[in-house]
Amino acid sequence: MGALQLTLGGISVLLGLVAWGMFAATIARFVRVIRLGQPDATRNGPFMPRMKTLIKEFAAHTRMNRKRSVGPAHWLVMWGFLLGSLALFEAYGEVFVPTWGWPVLDDFPPFQLLMELLGLGTIVGILVLMAIRQRNHPRRADRQSRFQGSNFKWAYFIEAVVLIEGIGIIGVRAAKAALGAHETPTWAAFVSNPLGELLPASPNLVTVFAFVKLMSATVWLIVVARTMTMGIAWHRFSAFFNIYFKRDQDGGVALGALKPMMSGGKVLDLEEADPDEDTFGVGKIEDFSWKGWLDFSTCTECGRCQEQCPAWNTGKPLSPKLLITQLRDHAYAKAPYLLAGGKRDMAGDEVGLSGDNMYAGIDVLAIAESQKALIGGDGATGGVIDPDVLWSCTSCGACVEQCPVDIEHVDHIVDMRRYQVMIESSFPSELNGMFKNLENKGNPWGQNAKDRLAWTEDLDFEVPVFDGDMGDAEYLFWVGCAGAFEDRAKKTTRAVAELLHMADVKYKVLGSEESCTGDPARRAGNEFLFQMLAQQNVEILNSVFEGRERRTRKVVVTCAHCFNTLANEYPELGGQFDVVHHTQLLNRLVREKQLVPVAPVAEDVTYHDPCYLGRHNKVYDAPRELVGATGAQLREMPRHGDKSMCCGAGGARMWMEEKIGKRINVERVDEALGTAPSKIATGCPFCKVMLNDGLTARQADGSASEKVEIVDVAQMLLESVKRKPEPKPVALGAPSLAETSEEA
Repeated sequence: MGALQLTLGGISVLLGLVAWGMFAATIARFVRVIRLGQPDATRNGPFMPRMKTLIKEFAAHTRMNRKRSVGPAHWLVMWGFLLGSLALFEAYGEVFVPTWGWPVLDDFPPFQLLMELLGLGTIVGILVLMAIRQRNHPRRADRQSRFQGSNFKWAYFIEAVVLIEGIGIIGVRAAKAALGAHETPTWAAFVSNPLGELLPASPNLVTVFAFVKLMSATVWLIVVARTMTMGIAWHRFSAFFNIYFKRDQDGGVALGALKPMMSGGKVLDLEEADPDEDTFGVGKIEDFSWKGWLDFSTCTECGRCQEQCPAWNTGKPLSPKLLITQLRDHAYAKAPYLLAGGKRDMAGDEVGLSGDNMYAGIDVLAIAESQKALIGGDGATGGVIDPDVLWSCTSCGACVEQCPVDIEHVDHIVDMRRYQVMIESSFPSELNGMFKNLENKGNPWGQNAKDRLAWTEDLDFEVPVFDGDMGDAEYLFWVGCAGAFEDRAKKTTRAVAELLHMADVKYKVLGSEESCTGDPARRAGNEFLFQMLAQQNVEILNSVFEGRERRTRKVVVTCAHCFNTLANEYPELGGQFDVVHHTQLLNRLVREKQLVPVAPVAEDVTYHDPCYLGRHNKVYDAPRELVGATGAQLREMPRHGDKSMCCGAGGARMWMEEKIGKRINVERVDEALGTAPSKIATGCPFCKVMLNDGLTARQADGSASEKVEIVDVAQMLLESVKRKPEPKPVALGAPSLAETSEEA
C-alpha cells in the first residue's frame, strides 16, 4: 500500500462518510416531508398483490417498455445501478489494495461475468438514452419534444455520472486484469481482459480507476442530497414505493373510477362534512395525500405524459409533466414552513404559529411560498398553477396510462377542481349552465325529461319502456343524455335498439325516469352534484332490479362515459350492476350468429378509440371486430389503442369553449383523415359529436371530402345486417336470370 493508495483511499473514505451521511439525512427528511400529506389508508395492502405488481413492473420493465427504444436501454442502466453497487463498494477496498476483491465471489467466474455485463450494459444503455434525449431535444422549433420543460442540467449530470460509473467498472476490471490480480477466464471478462492487455501492469492504475468511480458516486450523493426535487435521480429509490402504493392493488393504473373525495384519510360524507374542518378537494399543497407528495417526488421528467397529452399537443398551457413538477417544487419550497407547524386558514391568515416572532428559524423563502395560492385566478397573484392549466384537462388518462412510475395525474387535477368548484366557486363560466341544467333538468342540455323517448318516434317497432316490472327483459338499455337528446347521437341509439330488436334480445328503457349519471359534474369537480345524481340513479336502478341476483342485473349503454360511471363508480354508492358497452354486446351477438351481416360495407374505415371505453376500461377489440364483421377495411390511425388521442370532450370539456391553441377535435380529425377513410367510426356519442364538429370544420375549409362521415360502429353493423346483398355479377355470355327462368 503506497502513498497514492493511502492518499486517494483516505480522501475516498472521508468524503464518502460525508456524502453517505448527507444522503441518509436527506432520506429521513424525505420521509418527514412526504408525511405532511393527508393520510390514506387505502394504500396499505394487501401485501402480496402489491409486491407482485412491484416486482413485475420493475424487473420486467412492463411500463417502461411501452417505448421499445427506451425500455431495454433503461433496463440495462437500472440493473447497472442496483447490482453495480457491488462494484461501487468493492472500490473502497480496491482504492487501498488494488488486488482486493469480494471474498468467495471474486474467484467465482459467473459473478465476474455478471460484473462484466453490468459494466458494459451500463455504458451501452446510457449511451442509447443520451442519444434518444438528443434526438428528441426541444432545440428544434418545428416539433414538440417530450423533454420540453425538463431540467437538462440535471439530466446531463445524471447521464455523465452513470457513464463514468460504467466506464469505472470496466476500467477497474481491465486494470486488474493487466495487473494479473486474478485469473478470470476470458468468457467471464470478454471486454476487460482484452483491454487489460493494452494497459500497463500498474497497481496505481487500479487505484486511480477505483478513485474515479468512487468520486463520481460521491459527487452524485452530495448533489442529490442537497437537491430533493431532482426526481430524475431520486426516482431510483422512490419509484419502488410509488409503484407499490399505486391506487389499484391489482396493478391497474389509476383510471376508470375517480378517487373518492377524501378528508383525513376517510371518504368524505357530504351530508355530514364541515367546510371548517374537512378538506373539500385540494386547496393547498398540504391537502394532497402523502401518495400525492410521493407522486411529485417521483417524477423523472421523462415527458411521456406530455407527449401523449391532447391539451399539450394542441397548444394548451397544460403539460402533465410540468403540472407535477410545479407542484413538487412548491411542496418542497413550502415544506420548512409546514414542518415548523405553519398553517393558514381559507382567508390566508396564519393560524398554526403564534407569538411575536412566530416565523423565527423558518426560511424566508418558505414563508413566501406559504403565501402563494395553489391556483392563481380571480385576482390572486403568484398562483402555483394557472387556471387555464387546470381546466385544459380532458381527463382522457393518457398521462396516467403512459407514466412509467405510476403517477396519478387525473386524480390530482380533479381534486384541485373540486376545491375550486365547491369552495371557491371559481370555474369556467360555461359550466354554470351545465351545472344548473343537471340540477334542475337531470341532463346537461336542459331538455325536459318527457322528451327522453323522442328518439323512438322514427322506429317501426315499439321500444319497451320500464313500467315497474322488468318481466323477462334481460337488459336495461341505458340510453344516456346524449343518446336521448343529441340529434347525431340519437342515430346510434336507434341503431342499437333496432339491432337488439332484430336479435330478439329482451330489453327495456327507463324513459323519463332516467337521469344523467353525473360524469360531467364529477370530472368538472362538482362532487356534490355528482353524488346527488348518482344516488338518485342508484336508487332507481336498485328498484328496477329488485329481487335479481348481481349477475342478472344487466345494463347495456352506448355512452362510454355512462359505461364508466355505472360500472366503476356506482358500486361505491351501492349500485352493483353488470354493465356492458353496446359494442361488446353487439359483438357477442354477431359471434353467436344472432346478428348476421349479409352485405359487406366495402369502404375504408378508421376507428377512433373513446378514452372512457379504451384507456379507462380496456375495451379495444370488440368495436374493431364489429368493424371487421361489417366487411369494411380498417385503417388504424398512428395514435390508436392505449395511445389514442382524445376527441376533446372528456373532463366536462364538452361544455367549455376551447379558446387556446388548435381545437383538439380538429387535430384528431386531421389524423383520421390522414388514413384516407370514407368513414370515421367510434363508439361514444361524445366522440361522435366532437368528431362531427371537427369534420364539418375541415369540410368547410375544403380540407376534407363531403363524402366522409362520422358513424358509430352500431350504425355500420345495422347497415350491413339490413342492407340487401349486392347482386352477383353475371359472367360474360352466361344467360341472365330471366332467360334461365324462361328456359325452365
